[in-house]
Amino acid sequence: MKHSTIPHTRRGHRGGPARRIGRTLALVLPVVLVLSGTLAVTRVNWTGSPSSSLLAASDVSSAGVSAKRVSRAPQDVLRSQLMGELQEKNPGVVLTHLQQAVNGRPSLARHCAAIARALGQAAERMYGPSRAQSYARPVCDTSFASGVLAAHS
Repeated sequence: MKHSTIPHTRRGHRGGPARRIGRTLALVLPVVLVLSGTLAVTRVNWTGSPSSSLLAASDVSSAGVSAKRVSRAPQDVLRSQLMGELQEKNPGVVLTHLQQAVNGRPSLARHCAAIARALGQAAERMYGPSRAQSYARPVCDTSFASGVLAAHS
């Protein structure tokens, strides 16, 4: 009867340095990821006001760069773009572009009603209540029409 020449390890043996490094990473890595995500979230401008979108002076001086604006939220960019487009095109075209933007980027859906309402208010100021109301369509649960009505009241 032949016996194997490979040494057997005992049950519960901890292994070598690679196994210890692996266990350490398994414990430390999730903590590092959570902390870095938390720090990233604290850097976001949640207020929406442009005055608070500048970097703090201490951040600027420590980085040695001039103050930069923090990038705007996608819904704010879309609202500005559509408001500018409303100056050049009729509200029907702008509402179509709003619907296309929401279809293309579903994360904007929760902001769709507010954007459509703002477009309705702007259209009422530009075209008057009757003509602005004629462009209403069921984009974002008829929020455009309610914006026209709110601006007229």
